[in-house]
Amino acid sequence: MTMSFDPIKLEVYKNLFSSIAEEMGVALCRTGYSPNIKERRDFSCALFDGRGEMVAQAAHIAVHLGSMPLSVKSAVEKVPMEPGDVVIVNDPFSGGTHLPDLTMVSPVYPAGARSPLFYVANRAHHADIGGMSPGSLPLSTEIFQEGFRIPPVRLVAGERMQKDVLALILANVRTPQEREGDLTAQVAANRIGERRMLEVCGKYGTSEVLRYTEELKGYAERMTRAAVAGIPDGEYRFEDWLDGDGVLPGPVRISVTVSVRGDTAVVDFSDSAPQVRGSVNATYAITLSAVFYVFRSIVGGDIPSNAGIMRPLRVVTQPGTVVDARFPAAVAAGNVETSQRITDVLLGALAQALPERIPAASAGTMNNLTVGGVDPRTGGAYAYYETIGGGCGATPAHDGASAVQTHMTNTMNTPVEALEHAYPLKVTRYAIRSGSGGKGRFSGGDGIHRDIEFLAPATVTMISERREIPPYGLSGGEPGSCGEDVLVHRGEETRLPGKFHITVETGDRLLVSTPGGGGFGRADRSSSNNRKTSSRQRTRQDQKR
Repeated sequence: MTMSFDPIKLEVYKNLFSSIAEEMGVALCRTGYSPNIKERRDFSCALFDGRGEMVAQAAHIAVHLGSMPLSVKSAVEKVPMEPGDVVIVNDPFSGGTHLPDLTMVSPVYPAGARSPLFYVANRAHHADIGGMSPGSLPLSTEIFQEGFRIPPVRLVAGERMQKDVLALILANVRTPQEREGDLTAQVAANRIGERRMLEVCGKYGTSEVLRYTEELKGYAERMTRAAVAGIPDGEYRFEDWLDGDGVLPGPVRISVTVSVRGDTAVVDFSDSAPQVRGSVNATYAITLSAVFYVFRSIVGGDIPSNAGIMRPLRVVTQPGTVVDARFPAAVAAGNVETSQRITDVLLGALAQALPERIPAASAGTMNNLTVGGVDPRTGGAYAYYETIGGGCGATPAHDGASAVQTHMTNTMNTPVEALEHAYPLKVTRYAIRSGSGGKGRFSGGDGIHRDIEFLAPATVTMISERREIPPYGLSGGEPGSCGEDVLVHRGEETRLPGKFHITVETGDRLLVSTPGGGGFGRADRSSSNNRKTSSRQRTRQDQKR
């Protein structure tokens, strides 16, 4: 077989494009204003071709990157972009996920181009975008309660900030100074991406750069087809449930059938529950992002993450269901919680075909905590948002990792020092939740204890999952422990549900215990003890070194 491209150049371009996206992320992290950007790094960056197809991405947030192409395509279709423009969008029904995720899209015009040949984009989660509660992750029943909804519009036109558009956004948020700082950091990140892409085109020639964007997508497609071909033909079904929608009682079913034929697969979620009143509804973009993540993980290796991965896959949904919600559904939690359960059911289905490769369920929740009020130190409003990690599911060969972010999230831990410096909060405990991972031949990872004391009255919202239905084990492994949330008010403890909205007083404490991961294989006490012994021996050896 004669290759039509230079494989060395293919590797060069793969790393070149991904390094541009990574550099965009570094710029956004360093210039971001809020702890959510500069500490948790809740953002993602990627490059796209002139059709809006993803060419490369940085190793950022899975739920952002798999869904971002639909936001980019929406921006490209609705706003003709000239050099120097930056389009902003967060509308979940225009390719977005939920309102706190603001996406910036900028065109790249290489020399002589009459239309954009590339686009650079980044998406960042803002700690507040208005709505009925601080943090913009409320227990809502319609999109209008969740914050300020932005269709694709120019925030920057010809390198000039559109001050009226910026003023409109800042007038609808609780923390305008923080929002303005993060928005301008996003613009700066896109400028870095534009500049680097122009440099690449100038150095190697636009025609060659365009050719290798196509070659990279083709390479990713071939690798994905090979991975799908390695899955035995057949239909694999699995279902799991969300604890509830935060408004009405009862679990919410998510179901998938994966049909594999040769090197293609149909991923059908049509049997999932109808969209619900609460905010766990997911848009189609979120469902696509979970499918992208799972199959990219199955392919493995150092292949480019781009549009080619989705070419062998067809994702089927029923509009108006919890995995393809219709306007004006509440969707704030669909991005952060339902994306995790979509991943769980897809992995559960594929475990039937690839039992030697698929791990047990991880924590299955991002444990979204939002806090807002008035900071007595400054007299100004504040809004704080964080996600809290949990346990990773055990694999067929290893114990699951403890106290980590899993699957669709890839954010960093919020350091205690940063949190206490920025907000009137105090972390009284931050520890691994020992014993919360499911037992098995290989045990699931443990969750986290994170206890927060409020140093001033505040409004608190928690949106979490796996408080009632635990993360499943596989091949006889036990499920991980469910999470727990407890409020300590004047010395008395009250257990809270997984989704709640409360007001707290000075001195109150919230005790969050996150789920552990599921175990894999039936527990063998002797082998488990041997693993623990060898682990202790390794620890002693490390200490001697």
